[in-house]
Amino acid sequence: MSISSLSTERRRFLKQSLLGTAGLMIGVRAHAGGHALVKLFENNISTELNPFVLIDAKGVITLVNSRPDMGQGSIQAVTSLIAEELEVRMDQIQIVHSDGQAKYGSQGSGGSSTVRGLWFDLRKAGAAAKEMLVRTAAGRWNTSPESCQARDGGVFLTGTDKKFSYGELAVDAAKLDVPKNPKLKDPKDFKILGKYHKRSDIPSKVNGTAVFGIDVVVPGMLYATVIHAPSVQGKLVSYDATQAMAVAGVKQVIKTEHSYPGGKSEAIAVIAENYWAALKASKLVTAQWDDGDLVQTLNTGQYFKDAYAAAAKPGVRAEEDGDFDAFFAASEKKLESIYETPFLAHAAIEPVNATAHVKEDGSVEVWAPIQGPDGALGETADYLGIATDKIKIHPQLLGGSFGRKAFMDFMKEAIDLSRQVKAPVKLIWSREEDMMQGPFRPAMLSRMRGVIGNNRLSALSHQAIGESIQGQHWNGLADYQADDWLAGELSKENHKYGFPVHHLSYSRVKTPIPILWWRSVYASNFAWGQECFIDEMAHKAGLDPLAARKQLLRNSKRDLAILEKLEEIIKSSPALPTGHARGIAMFRSFESMSAAMVEIARKDKGARIVKVTSIIDCGQYVNPDNVKAQTEGNIAMGLSSAIKGGITFSEGKCDQTNYHQFQVMRMSEMPEVEVHIMDNLENPGGVGEPGLPPIAPALGNAIFNLTQKRIYKLPVDLDNLV
Repeated sequence: MSISSLSTERRRFLKQSLLGTAGLMIGVRAHAGGHALVKLFENNISTELNPFVLIDAKGVITLVNSRPDMGQGSIQAVTSLIAEELEVRMDQIQIVHSDGQAKYGSQGSGGSSTVRGLWFDLRKAGAAAKEMLVRTAAGRWNTSPESCQARDGGVFLTGTDKKFSYGELAVDAAKLDVPKNPKLKDPKDFKILGKYHKRSDIPSKVNGTAVFGIDVVVPGMLYATVIHAPSVQGKLVSYDATQAMAVAGVKQVIKTEHSYPGGKSEAIAVIAENYWAALKASKLVTAQWDDGDLVQTLNTGQYFKDAYAAAAKPGVRAEEDGDFDAFFAASEKKLESIYETPFLAHAAIEPVNATAHVKEDGSVEVWAPIQGPDGALGETADYLGIATDKIKIHPQLLGGSFGRKAFMDFMKEAIDLSRQVKAPVKLIWSREEDMMQGPFRPAMLSRMRGVIGNNRLSALSHQAIGESIQGQHWNGLADYQADDWLAGELSKENHKYGFPVHHLSYSRVKTPIPILWWRSVYASNFAWGQECFIDEMAHKAGLDPLAARKQLLRNSKRDLAILEKLEEIIKSSPALPTGHARGIAMFRSFESMSAAMVEIARKDKGARIVKVTSIIDCGQYVNPDNVKAQTEGNIAMGLSSAIKGGITFSEGKCDQTNYHQFQVMRMSEMPEVEVHIMDNLENPGGVGEPGLPPIAPALGNAIFNLTQKRIYKLPVDLDNLV
């Protein structure tokens, strides 16, 4: 790409960033052979790039953050990776967000991928820039680079008080070839990575100055809210907006296009001068919908009926070591159980919203809290049938998401409304629309079968049963295929349990209830079945559940280390009081391992949660405080999903409309929480999601240890266990 092919907006950004001077820019580009460092200079931009560093004449360093921040701390994480190798303080770096263009590479926040995906690339970019700056300083002093030291945004000549700031060196440094394999710091020399540092984004979020998607204000914009079919996919027959149009401030009531997983329908939009008027008027619109057979099929009762019917039949084989069915049939000591998890809403505090402006010249600007600006750019181009260079995406902070804001139906609605009214439009879904329309975490069954022989757990079969995200969204699953996302999480290679005989299969149960990835995706469903069943097998074998897991994981050192840490915590803890019990569970996801221990105590006919202890091995990490914060969030969300109720559909519509029916844990309900991080030099794994899957099964196992009653279905009613 030459400088002449860059958009005016892009060129303006470069000029403003350089403050009218030349500067040094370093980026990383993926290619077939791996990753190569590339150099950028204001008059010689010739490559597409991923994250890059820009140093202006004043020494200010700008980093393009290619991963939207939805609370997981990507703003600090990417900054820290660069700062560590570049030898600058955190307060010397400023960040701008990527806008979806291909030059920035993958820009999706999800799958706990930010640090583990960028750990080496961003560090290489920082290290390469540092080497070039040091070489430039050495040349000016007529000495060797080894005689120079980089620190705090400058290069110092060893043994003297001579110093050049990075800004003073940037122009000449940019003329050098970029090192292909810059030397990275030894972890023992890290000053930032692995250390506690305050997050620079927290003050603005506390004092209210941080701008989230829902806070965006564009000159001349109108406000909109939408009314969708109660059955999600229902067809709009007619509507009457007479009363709505009488509300002061209402401009129009029009139809808009609505996307749902696998299809499209129509919705009604109220356009007004302010959001209150739009929301008030929306309650006065009367509409007639054709729900077809959705009244019968959009029903959780029917879905689970179909799922249990599927559990009575073999699934599509995904993985097998040995002939499990033959071994199971010939064994005397065996066990079979079915575990159930419900549909769940994402229920982020910030409901979905987007602001869009389709301009007269055919260009488009979008301001939205989205998980992937690259996806937003592509979807906008496809939706409007225009080139991507006519689109400007402005990613905003996300007030929670958990996967929901990666499905951008709301963004396309805002674009359509702006196109129709010929003005910028800020669309905000009401809480009720956000809750009832989904998409939701899928409800799933785990049909578990196991064999016990010679006082050990000898064989395991896990049949995963339920709707497929891949199948529903992209029709990408044939009847003879197992959903490979499920297989990836439940494979023997992932969980490392050394069962001599192992079997994994999948049965798809189709439903029109819209589904989507939810925090930790399928792991939140299937850890419940796997980890409760491991305990169930251990008890049947007369084994301690922790000892049984240690036996199964004897060949996996990292997993064994977690269990040994858990064992150490138990041994060093005071003896449990009468009426208390503990339960444990562990699960691997997103290249990290997490174990949980839940302590509960009797309370009338039920129990209360006293304490949750979580251990996470995520390899190398950026900030221990953020690892703990994300794990604490996983504990709260994991407990909520286990005890607070799910999403149900009856007669074609969602039964839960707001937080009074789909409840989340309150601060007053939170138990004591203790988080332990395993320190090692392994490659980084995920942090934002892996702590969630073991929470519910650890609770289920604690309930059994307290009551001798095995819970097979979530959510569990903690007030009524006997």
